[in-house]
Amino acid sequence: MPGFQSYIGTPIAANGTTLVRTGPGILHGITINTKGVSSNTLKFYDGLTASGTLKGTIDTTAAPGMWQFDMSFETGLTIVLATGTSVSLTAPREYYV
Repeated sequence: MPGFQSYIGTPIAANGTTLVRTGPGILHGITINTKGVSSNTLKFYDGLTASGTLKGTIDTTAAPGMWQFDMSFETGLTIVLATGTSVSLTAPREYYV
C-alpha cells in the first residue's frame, strides 16, 4: 500500500446512505457534533454500499464526542444513518496516494 498522505473529514447531517470513499483506507474515527434523537443509529461498512461487510454500529443518541477506530477498510467506506432524527457528524479518514 502506498504511503500515508493526509486526513480528510466527511461531514454528514442527514439520514441516508453515504459513500465516503472508494478503495482502501483507514477510518480514523467518527465525531458526533450533535446527537441524534429517537433511536437514531449509525452503521459503517467496508463496501461501496450497505451490502458490504458491517464494521460497526453506534447509537448516536448518546452524548456528542469522538469515537476513535483507526480501522482499515479495503473496498470502500459506506456510512448509513437511519431512524429518528439524524446526528451531525464528521468522519475523518486517511487516504493514500
